[in-house]
Amino acid sequence: LSIYLSIYLSLRLTCSSPIRMLDSWLELVFRCSYLPEKSFRTVCDRVRDILIEESNVTPVTTPVTVCGDIHGQFYDLLELFRIGGDVGDQGVRYVFMGDFVDRGHYSVETITLLLLLKARYPGHVTLLRGNHETRTISRTYGFYTECLAKYGNTNVWRWCCEVFDLMPVAALIDEEVLCVHGGLSPELPSLDLIRLLERDVEVPESGALSDLLWSDPTDLTPGWELSPRNAGWLFGRDVVESFNRLNGLSLICRAHQLVNEGFKFMFDAELVTVWSAPNYFYRCGNIASVIEFEDASNFAAKVFEAVAPEHRKVPEKVLSPYFL
Repeated sequence: LSIYLSIYLSLRLTCSSPIRMLDSWLELVFRCSYLPEKSFRTVCDRVRDILIEESNVTPVTTPVTVCGDIHGQFYDLLELFRIGGDVGDQGVRYVFMGDFVDRGHYSVETITLLLLLKARYPGHVTLLRGNHETRTISRTYGFYTECLAKYGNTNVWRWCCEVFDLMPVAALIDEEVLCVHGGLSPELPSLDLIRLLERDVEVPESGALSDLLWSDPTDLTPGWELSPRNAGWLFGRDVVESFNRLNGLSLICRAHQLVNEGFKFMFDAELVTVWSAPNYFYRCGNIASVIEFEDASNFAAKVFEAVAPEHRKVPEKVLSPYFL
């Protein structure tokens, strides 16, 4: 659909009920279209009103499906929903652990779809902040440039950053399974300390908030080591075991790292990395996964591959190559 049809449909629905308006926008965006600026601002305002009421550690009940990085791979996100099930009042409940934008061809459409689903089904979609949901990173790795190219200005990028600032940094499934984008922090030995963080800010280069979005587990050394990413930490088995024991957790789910098999359990299954962007950056050849929880003790990974080239559109003008 052209942007002109998007504008027409948006204007026609301005006076409709909010639910009908969101449903119509969802129908549009599911076709890999993007909304007019005014409509996008409406969605952002609605989602901000929802997020501001959520805790830093937002509670989630099972059954639920946990997803890792998406990175603007819109058609692979549609495949994720095909594999995992549709969102809806009677549909699947999802936790997305951040990194919705950057590197893929369709960051605008991807974040638009996820924000619309959050606005339409707030109790069924949990959006956690990743390290790419920041001004510094998203300005560098593609999202800013894509917004500028598609809208002719940076308004959509700025509004998204305001939404990013309000996203929770963690989710807690049935009081037993912690979901977080990156990992742990030496400054945050307890969930209560995470709950006390001031999150409505741009993520600083260092400190507790940054650690949650940037840290990685390692099975090479115990304790804490500075991360080679120049942000966050590397943390070992002993750190995970201590954190889980202190907080009554059975598992930590996190994303942030490419896993060729789609998921990877560590430390006797006390931590799992979930990756949901197949054939990452359209060249890594990896498969992807989601983790489906029936309850906190019964869960399984479901893997999927990238959508075949003939079933996806590639923009005529591709962003300059970048990789980190």
